Amino acid sequence: MLRISLLLTRGRTGALVAIVCAVLGGSAFLTATGVLAESGLRSHLPVERLAGTDVVVAARQSVAQDEDLAEPLPERAPVPARLVALLAALPGVASSAGDVGLPAAVIGRDGTVIDAGDPRTAGHGWSSRTLPGPASVHGVPPAGPGDVALDAATAARAGVRPGDRVTVVAAGRRAGYRVSAVVGGRPGVYFGDAVAARLAGRDTGPKRGTVDLIALRAAPGTDPGALAGRVRRALRADGHGDLTVATGGARGDVEEPGAATGRTVLFALAGSIAGVVLMIVGFVVAGALSVSIAGQRHDLALLRAVGATPRQVRRLIAAQTGVVALLPLPFGVALGYVLAGRFGGLLAAHGVIPDGLPLSWSPLPAVAAVLLLSLAVRVSALSAAFRTSRMPATEAVAESRAEPREPSAVRSGIGLLLIAAAMTMGAVPLFLRTAEATVATGSAGLLAVIGLGLAGPNLVRHGSGALLRRLPRRTSPTTWLAVSNGHGYALRVGGAVTALGMAVAFTLSYALTQTTLMAATTRQAKEATRADATVTAPALGGVSSGLADEIRATPGVAAAVPVDTTTVLWPHLEDGAKTVASYRALVTGPDAPAVLDLGRRGGDLSRLTGAAIAVSTITARVRGAGVGDRVTVILGDGTRAAAQVVATYDRSLGFGDVVVSRDLAAGHTTTGLAGRVLVRAAPGQDAKVRRSLAALAAREPGVQVDDVRGGVAKTPTPPEVWVNVVVLAVLLGYVLLAVANRLAAAAAQRRDEFTALRLVGATPRQIVAMVRREAALVAAAAVGAGVALSAVPLALLGAGFLGRPWAAGPLWLLPAAAGTVALIAWLATELPVRGALRAAPADVLAQRT
Repeated sequence: MLRISLLLTRGRTGALVAIVCAVLGGSAFLTATGVLAESGLRSHLPVERLAGTDVVVAARQSVAQDEDLAEPLPERAPVPARLVALLAALPGVASSAGDVGLPAAVIGRDGTVIDAGDPRTAGHGWSSRTLPGPASVHGVPPAGPGDVALDAATAARAGVRPGDRVTVVAAGRRAGYRVSAVVGGRPGVYFGDAVAARLAGRDTGPKRGTVDLIALRAAPGTDPGALAGRVRRALRADGHGDLTVATGGARGDVEEPGAATGRTVLFALAGSIAGVVLMIVGFVVAGALSVSIAGQRHDLALLRAVGATPRQVRRLIAAQTGVVALLPLPFGVALGYVLAGRFGGLLAAHGVIPDGLPLSWSPLPAVAAVLLLSLAVRVSALSAAFRTSRMPATEAVAESRAEPREPSAVRSGIGLLLIAAAMTMGAVPLFLRTAEATVATGSAGLLAVIGLGLAGPNLVRHGSGALLRRLPRRTSPTTWLAVSNGHGYALRVGGAVTALGMAVAFTLSYALTQTTLMAATTRQAKEATRADATVTAPALGGVSSGLADEIRATPGVAAAVPVDTTTVLWPHLEDGAKTVASYRALVTGPDAPAVLDLGRRGGDLSRLTGAAIAVSTITARVRGAGVGDRVTVILGDGTRAAAQVVATYDRSLGFGDVVVSRDLAAGHTTTGLAGRVLVRAAPGQDAKVRRSLAALAAREPGVQVDDVRGGVAKTPTPPEVWVNVVVLAVLLGYVLLAVANRLAAAAAQRRDEFTALRLVGATPRQIVAMVRREAALVAAAAVGAGVALSAVPLALLGAGFLGRPWAAGPLWLLPAAAGTVALIAWLATELPVRGALRAAPADVLAQRT
């Protein structure tokens, strides 16, 4: 059986190359997707700052859900400080230290900010200095509120030694300190433990009596795993069994709260692209196999004529394609691991995942890719051979001389229903104007492409038939033959149109969906912003309330409003299961209307004091929360809070679906500082205010002033947009390469047709001209189909988000897509045809006999 299978492939190199390329790219994509998914479940940040500890106790940085992954928390959740002494008394504990992080930055003598680590958490208590491991100490520990210790690298850059004076901005407060010690090891700014607790707000407010984490060292001879078990039992007995106890590699996640978010992003990203990848790989592999099997219809029919059963024919095809598909699998899997590494680096470079979060490397993604692709190849091969294997022998021989002319009516009907359903799905943005609603536009494009794949041959047959009937009498024979081939070989032409149309539809749908969402977000932000300038201090960890008060007191300033962003989780029941909805939230106060017009629809935003929130109209409708209702939300650090809805608003794209009062968010963010201050000048005082703010920035190191209105015009492109663009570009490259191979293989298998034309008088030049017109018709149909499938969802998206029936995006995108499709259609057909025409008709006939 295997020998016969391999003999059937002789002379069909083009079709085999198409299969090899399809399987190579498909295995690479599936392996890369599997690596991302596994990393989302198993990866850990490297242990750095806690490398000198054995067991770490911290609060959970996520909220569990019944039927979904846990939702990560963006802010550091605190741990009761009294547990430090409780755990220190356990057998096997050599030392126990409570770590507190706070915003801190060192100011050099030239007024520049010196990097001392992450400015949001660079400050720590003195007891945290040994968490990375043993470190040398030159000097004495900080003894009072005016003392500070620096790491050796920061001290060197600041040009200070023990006993010198240095300026430090801690928790937004600038002051002079005496350097009491220089510490070896990782970057950090160390205060006395009591001073660090006071600066971090651990002596009053919601975080009173808490630390960020508790680090334990095991006594000599004590197993860290056994110690972790004792710690868990002690915590459960004390009523804190929900705390996380980390050992080994899991300690790295405790260092950075964003680790949980990064892993969730990896898993969600893999899940979101897995369906698209599987669909595309299935299309490409099935198309390549259909070309290969179509070239063997004559041989398969002869096998049926000499007694082969339908089952034997199908087994023959399955064995043949299985052998051919096995050849590129190892190379595709290896390429997939390389692709995953490059993609992980891209995600880290654009801030989508924490820098340093490693990918998990194991054989599991490769095994999954091989199994999925083998199944796809086998199903595609059996489906492609099913018609020929089931035919009576005489009918199979008769049909093997020409392609079946009647595409399945049932298949076409299902395809048209899918296209209609896709157009209906595209209407979601008319009723739900959120970022999540754009998923419906992309899904509509995907569903429409599947429908085109099913209905494409019949649409091509009817379209080419209508064009054939309307051709002028003076039409050249080459043009007439090109249109007639499209009508007579609808399955072959329809497959090419579907593959190229899929590329066009994906390009337009996914790219323009992203650009439209960005345009709508920027538009809302511009329309809502009444501020004239934005003041930020990223190098200092944020803007302090004192700096905001100073700006507010500046002559000519009408309003200066601190704002920040966080995440709010909304717990609810969904089909009886406990779940949470995650919302991007704006933190501000009752003075927000002075600088922001959020499009209020009900209530009063000036009531954003105390335990108060405002929600977008869509969120209010979905969650069933109106003005005056009291709701339970989970703040960014996991704290449950009862809040009253004081207002509803429209402009959620630019500012988030929830607005949290500063009072409610106080003590529940990692830094406790504002991300920026929006400043509005009094009428006629704009120039004066700008000069004052410029002088402030020059006087205060680390403070930046953006004179663009509200800073919205310079908003950077969201990192997920770049990720989507890269994924789309790589997928399209794979699709176009596979389509080119498929078209080339199909053109190379038309030698009998070209020989017949030459025997009745057609010249090679006329045949090439015919093929060019065929390629032009295929390209035009593909571009038309891709535009038609994406036009309606994109028009509905534009109407819902921008108030106009077209999407926002670069004008060159459509011509570029059309030109690329036309170029591929031309190159992939003309070059093989020229090669096929080199053989004399007599030689071709001799080979057939």
